[in-house]
Amino acid sequence: MSFAKRTLTAFIYSFPIQLLLNNLKRNHFLLLFWIVLVAMITGNIGRYMGIPYLFLDPEYLNKVNFTSFFIVGLATAGFTTAFHITCYITDGHRFSFIGALPKPFTKFSLNNSLLPVIFLMVYLYEMIRFQLNNQYTSPQQVFINISGFVVGFIVMTLIFAAYFWFTNKDIFKYVVCRIDEKIKSNVQVTRASAMKKLDIARKKQVRVDNYLDYDGRFKKTDEATFYDKSTILQVFDQNHFNLVIIQLFIFVMVLILGIFKDYASFQLPVGASFMILLTILVMITGAFSYWFGGWSLTAGLIIFLFINYLTGEGFFNKKYKAFGLDYKVAPATYDIDNLRSLNDSTHIKADQQITLQALQNWRNKFSAEQKPKMVFICVSGGGKRAALWSLNALQTADSLSQGALFKHTMLITGASGGLIGASYFRELKLREKLQEKINPYQAIHRQKISTDNLNPLIFSLLANDLFVGFNKFQYAGIEYTRDRAYTFEEQLNQITEKLMDKPIKDYVPHELSATIPMMILTPTVVNDGRKMYISALPVSYMNSDLLNYQDYTNTKISGVDFINLFKKQQGDSLRFLSALRMSATFPYITPTTTLPTEPPIELMDAGISDNFGLTDAMRFLYAFSEWIEQNTSGVVIVSIRDSPKLSSVKEKAGQTILDSFSQPISSVYNNFENFQDITSDNLFGYTKTWFKQPIDRIDIQYQAETYVDILNEMDSIRQTNARASLSWRLTAREKAGVVENINTQKNKEELLKLRELLK
Repeated sequence: MSFAKRTLTAFIYSFPIQLLLNNLKRNHFLLLFWIVLVAMITGNIGRYMGIPYLFLDPEYLNKVNFTSFFIVGLATAGFTTAFHITCYITDGHRFSFIGALPKPFTKFSLNNSLLPVIFLMVYLYEMIRFQLNNQYTSPQQVFINISGFVVGFIVMTLIFAAYFWFTNKDIFKYVVCRIDEKIKSNVQVTRASAMKKLDIARKKQVRVDNYLDYDGRFKKTDEATFYDKSTILQVFDQNHFNLVIIQLFIFVMVLILGIFKDYASFQLPVGASFMILLTILVMITGAFSYWFGGWSLTAGLIIFLFINYLTGEGFFNKKYKAFGLDYKVAPATYDIDNLRSLNDSTHIKADQQITLQALQNWRNKFSAEQKPKMVFICVSGGGKRAALWSLNALQTADSLSQGALFKHTMLITGASGGLIGASYFRELKLREKLQEKINPYQAIHRQKISTDNLNPLIFSLLANDLFVGFNKFQYAGIEYTRDRAYTFEEQLNQITEKLMDKPIKDYVPHELSATIPMMILTPTVVNDGRKMYISALPVSYMNSDLLNYQDYTNTKISGVDFINLFKKQQGDSLRFLSALRMSATFPYITPTTTLPTEPPIELMDAGISDNFGLTDAMRFLYAFSEWIEQNTSGVVIVSIRDSPKLSSVKEKAGQTILDSFSQPISSVYNNFENFQDITSDNLFGYTKTWFKQPIDRIDIQYQAETYVDILNEMDSIRQTNARASLSWRLTAREKAGVVENINTQKNKEELLKLRELLK
């Protein structure tokens, strides 16, 4: 045999290569975990939502530093060790020679490290590039951050190595500490699994000619030797026992973290939380494979279907509540008849009379000689990006107009993050008018609103919602669970300086006196797609168009007033932060809210029905069109968007077979905002036909493509997506880009136009 052929044979039949091939052949679920991780880190999954940043820019205690990277390094090492354990448990019997070696598991792990090493190389490369190109981080700080990850990975690896060094015994050799044979004999599934593995070990061995040893040299394998059945059973039981110990350790750690999750020190970086979740899944995969063997997939499917059935029956359904509402009294009736009664002419006209007081007080702020412009501010949703953009735009516009913008504003509508930013600015203006020492235009407020929300949310999902969920707290004298909804609100409370932690009824005197604009939040009812109008003042008149259809009984009611529906459930005591949370229910991150109705209804993001708030502004205008025509010189719609109104049309790329299946759905999703824009523009055009005064529109837009030229060409993640991520977490570069975008030429022109209109 030639030297080249001998070298190739030795390479192919080396232990690392055979383990890699074995994983490719048998361990598809384990491979899937690695593929998902690599796809997330490289931006092939979740780039639009900012998922890569959770791994490449981990944040702990609102800082990205050595400690945050150290924690992610610890979690990554734990996931890697779980991968080795599972492979060893499920496939170690196929390589019986390892049993003749001292400390077989550590040598197995060493040779099973090709996949983890490839992953770590990709991870470190993307991490370094991201830190340099996106976070304005100095090379020295990048070195410190990466060192934190490497040190954390090494420390956790050494801890596990020490544990296995003293506990794992040599396969096919008698161990000193025997497990009670009575216990083993009672575990029939374990015994059957071990017997099957013994049979494979005797008949279906994988050829291995050499293995990598601790000294970095390849050594030849000795011919495999087989031992009695009881030894094989004992070894498999002992290995499984080690797996159970580590599983219990991880679960106990997660439970402890969940109990203390409201303390910032216990809130791990999201990347670390996700690694822990994957570690648990890998452990479960290994346990299933060991206990059920070739039936593991079938057993897993049966268990999943059973749990899915029980969940459908309400056994595991977790209800997230709106804080301030009383869930112990009889639920409100939510049916067609009750909705019609809540939107009849009596309710609509009564609510109009209340708002007319606010309109008159708004008019009294101006001289009687000259009719003022009335402003409606409409802010779009878009997570943290929209919150920062709307606050930044309002600060700039109101400052340039010397406070005229908010003086002229009667109503604020919108969705999701945009309303969070707008409500924060409204609160700052209120505090200023109440003579508190607050400057609404300071940059510190932008820094606070852009603080990370995602880290505690994801951690709460892992450490509390999935495993604990028994911590309680009281609000307005009612007890609720400290769940993920509570975590979101508390984080929002902290970053807004606890200024908005109040029931919605506290805003009634300020809105009635027109000290601040009215605000209508419109989360969507999941059950039927209607809007839930949440406002300090009752607003059933948002359905005032129903008055024109009294002779037609099949008119679809588009929404329901929250306060009127939940009078008996303390609707006006709803925590304002809960209202913001319900309006900003981001799928899979912020939970949907269940309201005390019969049948129960759930609320989710307002952006589903109208992400820009324009339809709600037009409905308000319709309800008070006569008064507004008589008392104003026209209406100005200020649309603060976190996306360009007229974006360029993308060229259609080559279509694969998979694309042809997914395109009907993906095209609807990708054009969701376009559909809403077209509807809003049509409605805006119709409004001009019945409203007799001028209607002007100002579009202040976040247009990320303007800043593509300043992005580093090496940064593939950001080059393919210059727009800030749709997430509750922004990088330093994204924050700077959002803030600076107000200075684009188009936005400057719109701001000047607005200032002229308000003179």
